[in-house]
Amino acid sequence: MNINRKFTRVFVALSLLASVFTTSIVECQAQKNPNVIISNHAQTAQGYVQGLVQSTKYGKVQGLQEGQTLIWKGISYAKAPVGELRWKAPQDPEVWDGIFDATKNAKVATQSKFPAPGTMGSDDCLNLDIYRPDTNQKNLPVLVYVHGGNNQTGTSTELMPNKLAVNANCVVVSINYRLDLLGFNNLPALKTGNPLEDSGNYALLDMAKSLDWIKQNAVAFGGNPENITVSGFSAGGRDVMAMLISPIFKDKFQKAISFSGGMTVADSADSTKVIAKAIAKLVVQDKVKETEVAAYEWLLQNTPEVKAYLYNLPTERLVNLIGNADIRMSAFPHLYADGVVVPKEGFATPKYNNVPLIMLTGSTEFSFFAMYSPYFVAAQQQKTLLSDPKMHNEVSFAIKYGSKLYGLFNAEESATKMFGKYKAPIYTCDIDWGTDETVVGKEMAELIGSHHGIFLPFLTDENTQIRKMFPEAFNNQGVQDLTVKFQKYISNFLWSGNPNSDGLVKWEAWKNANKGPSQFVFNADKDKAIVKMSYERVSYTDVLKEMEGDQTITLEAKDKIIKEVLNGRWFSSQLDQHFGNSSLWIQ
Repeated sequence: MNINRKFTRVFVALSLLASVFTTSIVECQAQKNPNVIISNHAQTAQGYVQGLVQSTKYGKVQGLQEGQTLIWKGISYAKAPVGELRWKAPQDPEVWDGIFDATKNAKVATQSKFPAPGTMGSDDCLNLDIYRPDTNQKNLPVLVYVHGGNNQTGTSTELMPNKLAVNANCVVVSINYRLDLLGFNNLPALKTGNPLEDSGNYALLDMAKSLDWIKQNAVAFGGNPENITVSGFSAGGRDVMAMLISPIFKDKFQKAISFSGGMTVADSADSTKVIAKAIAKLVVQDKVKETEVAAYEWLLQNTPEVKAYLYNLPTERLVNLIGNADIRMSAFPHLYADGVVVPKEGFATPKYNNVPLIMLTGSTEFSFFAMYSPYFVAAQQQKTLLSDPKMHNEVSFAIKYGSKLYGLFNAEESATKMFGKYKAPIYTCDIDWGTDETVVGKEMAELIGSHHGIFLPFLTDENTQIRKMFPEAFNNQGVQDLTVKFQKYISNFLWSGNPNSDGLVKWEAWKNANKGPSQFVFNADKDKAIVKMSYERVSYTDVLKEMEGDQTITLEAKDKIIKEVLNGRWFSSQLDQHFGNSSLWIQ
């Protein structure tokens, strides 16, 4: 397989924004058992008895078994957010008599099929999947997973936790939630007078509702409702970080893991402008207004006419408006600092939901984002990113410094900002596996490395897409040893809030905002895992100085990459300020 086709397949699977390593999701359209009868009387979740039929607060569910894992799919944690509930806080699901068929793949949120045309999914998407070991053990820790995809795409099947549930001896719950402009939308006409709804952070309300359901029903699946760990990848990781500062998530979980997350919030007023400008195109198409300027001004009004128009827009049109936001908040703003769901001061708040926290990054997080930026697309298509020395140097520059900045954003810089205000242990780690040519080969080491999502094959021990693309890189004792050790640290954390146990290299929590310990590094050669505690600290300022002194590419190329490839990303605020990059937000 040539390099270009291989990277394209991997990149499509990643959907660039973290809808990664999933099984087929286009066919995930489960239907409820037609024999289930809706009832008006809530029940009590019964304690777990080993088996595939379990009793939740809302009714019985029938699961399936795959190997040593029991699985229940597509269980509703809230009513379908359709009709009058479209932009409302999620409501309790209906109670049913009979048994819900939880053996089929869940309905996923309506979303663009990016990079393919069209849409997929359903508005009836507030559901979750549950995995647990086939044992009679109770009071297992519960790991809740929020998928990535820029809060625009992605599904609960991003995580394949069959083996994880068994190896970590835990209950894993992966959720679906509203996406794109159904999940985040703060236009004035949608306001109801309910402060939670008026925030526009509907997806966060969904996540909070799912945690309420999980706490109510954990015992039915052998989980401990007082030992819940929230986790998420990419956008899901940023959502988890937002949960740490959101008052509506207080006491809903006991630990947190942010996989490639970082701190981001959006200004509410600026976000409203971006959304109005995007939807203005539809207003003109529908001949409500003649120009996009007039449509934009109309959409900024809080009137019954605007509200009626928005509620009557087909979902398929809404979720195809913005396209790939390319990890730029200015393209699709979300996590609005509204003062109710997210504090106005964002992560500068002194009030955190203080729980033990792990923040993870990969050492070359920016690799795919660099290669598939417009600047490098032609070289990627012509397969010259490795063979052309000039293009190789330029993409290496983008990957190197984009990854350093992205990695700091995901873990160390967040920990630095939190330290002193955060009253619980903070653990940070870096996965460096994937950068050694002697272990993974030249193609992967030079252009992919420890990419965005590299943790997934080690967390799950499943045949993820990257393992399929580079099977020889993963076919060795070192990978197996690293997988076992990584899962052991995670399992320890789920059970106790401390990743350490006898026989493992000690992973130290942060003790100082300005000097070590810093990252816990996960790596492996072909024979064994190599894990160690790093005490080196690097700052954004250090990286920017190193960029200025880098002479591997021309000054012209460096200026273009800084202004066209690295600019405006989650991690780019200090870079943009330092190099005078123009703002991408509507002025």
